[in-house]
Amino acid sequence: MFSSSRRFVAVALSGVCAGAILSACGSDPGTTAPEPGEKLTVITAFYPLQYATQRIAGDTATVTNLTKPGAEPHDLELTPRDVGHVEQSDLVVYLKGFQPAVDDVVAQEADDHNLEVSPFANLTLTVPPGAEDEHQHAPGDDHGHGEEGARDPHFWLDPQRLSKVGDGIAARLSELAPDRAATFRDNAAKFRRDLADLDNDFRTGLATCRNRDLVTSHEAFGYLSTRYGFHQVGITGLSPEQEPSPAQLRQATTFVRDHDVRTIYYETLVSPAVANTVARETGATATVLDPIEGLTDQSAGTSYPAVMRANLATLRKGQACT
Repeated sequence: MFSSSRRFVAVALSGVCAGAILSACGSDPGTTAPEPGEKLTVITAFYPLQYATQRIAGDTATVTNLTKPGAEPHDLELTPRDVGHVEQSDLVVYLKGFQPAVDDVVAQEADDHNLEVSPFANLTLTVPPGAEDEHQHAPGDDHGHGEEGARDPHFWLDPQRLSKVGDGIAARLSELAPDRAATFRDNAAKFRRDLADLDNDFRTGLATCRNRDLVTSHEAFGYLSTRYGFHQVGITGLSPEQEPSPAQLRQATTFVRDHDVRTIYYETLVSPAVANTVARETGATATVLDPIEGLTDQSAGTSYPAVMRANLATLRKGQACT
């Protein structure tokens, strides 16, 4: 996937220059402060970053998401039009190592006007070495594969980490538009309060769960599990599309039986086949737990907080919380 995405972006970039979609491919956009009253143009890589940026920017910016609703963000491919928007934007907000196509276009077209959010998100979780995933990385990349394994990117399922990212976005927007810094600061404070309320709802609602083992089709819920005291057991690794080996299926089935797990969780944007297989073998129930990588018509809400609270209700039922 990585190599094909790189080829696609390279072709897209050459097409942008050759086709004069951009006025000047070697120009230096994104470095000039906007005129008073002029909206900033901000590009975000996938939905949680779009939501956070919109909350912080308010009506001072036009925020566009590169990942369309219903699309798997890991598989994102960019059109020449997308590349042109990135180059002409005031800011690109992204997570390095999560979407190779975005990494490439940022390096080539937005090197001087981007915000990479991982320092604010504090990506501390990894999956064990040998747990294969689709995220391909350059050697030495903090989010790549090393002795500890692959870095888990799904920080936004911990509201407190997303709150820190909001603070980072506010600081970067304030650099671009100092005259609006008070607005960004106030919006970030409201964002923090809202996410603190959400965090408190989760802490209270999940405090008395009978079962603390969270069995998921893949390991997208590590930060949620760490924040709220669960032990995540992924049938596969970080990739939502990885096919489990027969050994992985046997291990998961044995774990579910031995630990009296009654619910297996799968995602909105991928097939439920893996979760259904383990559920069928063990008598457990398979149900959706949304990683909120993007919203679809099937999402249990139209915003990040709404889907998170739907996840809370799902967990309370699935983990037998009183």
